[in-house]
Amino acid sequence: MLKIGDSKLINSWAFYDWANSVYSLVISTAVFPLYYSAVTEGKTVSFLFMDWDHPDSLYSYALSFSFLIVAFISPILSGIADYTGNKKKFMKFFCWMGGLSVCSLYFFDGIDTVWIGIVFTILASVGFWASLVFYNAYLPEVAHPEQQDRASAKGFIYGYIGSVILLVINLILIQKPDLFGITSGMASRISFVLVGIWWIGFAQITFKRLPNNVYNKKPKEDYIWRGFRELKIVAKQVIEYPTLKKFLIAFFLLSVGVQTIILLATIFGSTELGLETIDLIITVLLIQIVAILGAFLFSRISEKKGNFFALKVTIIIWMVVCFCAFLLHKDLPNVSIYFYSLGGVLGLVLGAIQSLTRSTYSKLLPETEDHATFFSFYDVTEKIAIVLGTFVYGLLYAITDSMQWSVLCLALFFLASLIILSTLKRTKYVQ
Repeated sequence: MLKIGDSKLINSWAFYDWANSVYSLVISTAVFPLYYSAVTEGKTVSFLFMDWDHPDSLYSYALSFSFLIVAFISPILSGIADYTGNKKKFMKFFCWMGGLSVCSLYFFDGIDTVWIGIVFTILASVGFWASLVFYNAYLPEVAHPEQQDRASAKGFIYGYIGSVILLVINLILIQKPDLFGITSGMASRISFVLVGIWWIGFAQITFKRLPNNVYNKKPKEDYIWRGFRELKIVAKQVIEYPTLKKFLIAFFLLSVGVQTIILLATIFGSTELGLETIDLIITVLLIQIVAILGAFLFSRISEKKGNFFALKVTIIIWMVVCFCAFLLHKDLPNVSIYFYSLGGVLGLVLGAIQSLTRSTYSKLLPETEDHATFFSFYDVTEKIAIVLGTFVYGLLYAITDSMQWSVLCLALFFLASLIILSTLKRTKYVQ
């Protein structure tokens, strides 16, 4: 078994980002939201015995619901996983669940099958985010504290590169469907299947080398209730450790902004700015490519200036992004160019903030064997933030019939996060 700090182990762990990031790019950000908008544009959607005049709001609420599920189950499952030492089994289950659900989106082929799109969007989202709880929890078990900034950044860099490769393949399929003798809609649906196969297939490389039951735990039969007890112990530690508690609050506030923007950026460009699909795809690709640089650059900044400094710089840039997005409108000359530019700036801080928050939290943890349980609180914080962010975004859009005010509102969450981060004290590993 490979030991902590071994480069082969770190690379294998990071490779899961290569596997699952295609979901976040193709399904959450690029192809599926655009496909959903194209199918439902100008139509009233029936779902759960209700008529939805704003189908985009239904999509937003569906994502919110999926995050609520993850927020509810992940602490319970992680407590059990830590007690039994079976993080990898849980990670595998949710990986397969997410990948197969993504493949099932193939059967969403029109307005009459919107329910398939919504149901499997929820299940795929649960699979993706729940598997991340256990994946992230492996970070302190594969890398030493001084290695974790670079290891976390490496994961995101792998993810951005892998997702760009598959997105380009899918774009060729979608933009040139005649070459393959299919329609554009069929091409989009095939791309969903490719995402699922990619995710499950490449994840096997990670599963092959990741250790299981690192601490050789031998659970008793009542492991479920003992898992709950494990959860209560960790919850008490989180509350009693002020720096960790404050960081989670700051992380919650910035996640409201970050995750909402990631999830709904293409819908904003399509609905609010009237951009063509190709413009949105170019922007998404630009974000992913620049994010590689951002993750690398800010991991180095954090090593020289400290994690808190690097995070505060990224948050300030995120606030600027929100304000600039508020100023954009479809009648603005060359609006697509401005959207590209904004996407480039967004990419720079996207890779940075995702990588840094994960490694910073890992380095703030006390000496413990309950990594999955601790990271479940990190994950729950993020999911509740997304629920709030997507709900507020969807609600303001429904009330004002404009997404611009929704985007501007997100800047307030970034500001609050910045204020709290400025009060945090330095620790042994986090400066």
